[in-house]
Amino acid sequence: MKTITLTRLGIVGLMMATPVFAHASTEPALAMAQETFFNQLASHCGKAFAGKVVSTDSADAAFRDKALVMHVRECSDTELKIPFHVGDDHSRTWVITKTTQGLRLKHDHRHQDGTEDKVTMYGGDTASVGSSQKQSFPIDQASIDNFMQNGLTQSVTNVWHMEVTPSTFSYLLIRENRHFQVDFDLSLPQPLPPTPWGHE
Repeated sequence: MKTITLTRLGIVGLMMATPVFAHASTEPALAMAQETFFNQLASHCGKAFAGKVVSTDSADAAFRDKALVMHVRECSDTELKIPFHVGDDHSRTWVITKTTQGLRLKHDHRHQDGTEDKVTMYGGDTASVGSSQKQSFPIDQASIDNFMQNGLTQSVTNVWHMEVTPSTFSYLLIRENRHFQVDFDLSLPQPLPPTPWGHE
């Protein structure tokens, strides 16, 4: 009986010594690599950077001849909105969101009048913790369904990747027989581009 009493006292003492936090954060708890990746992008909030296509697929010809600019435009503790301007086309915005499982990438596509394109908010969630410099986003089921409904069957195996270093941000789209990559120079901020369509 004495041993049981001492054990119970020990447990009680341990419980009393454990700190209690009354105000737990509601922000999703990310793996350190993902938190660092997110914060590196967020550190450029309010700045714009020029990019260039470095992949060689013939499908990318339309991008090579236009000015490419990314703008880390809207930032919160849980979400980043990064418009990707292609010449005079201001329809694209990358949306990176913290979730309870990791990071999510969505592509917000709008028409010039601000209405949503029929192919919009597609993307996926991270399937692994990745690294502080690279995160990968395999396509999710909702995006597969959207692509199928709109005849984009070649896109149902898409995997998007984002890479960030102190000097470069890279956006990649990879699937079988398709490799698109644009690199942005983070060392040289550019004049801010126009407001992306639908985000006034």
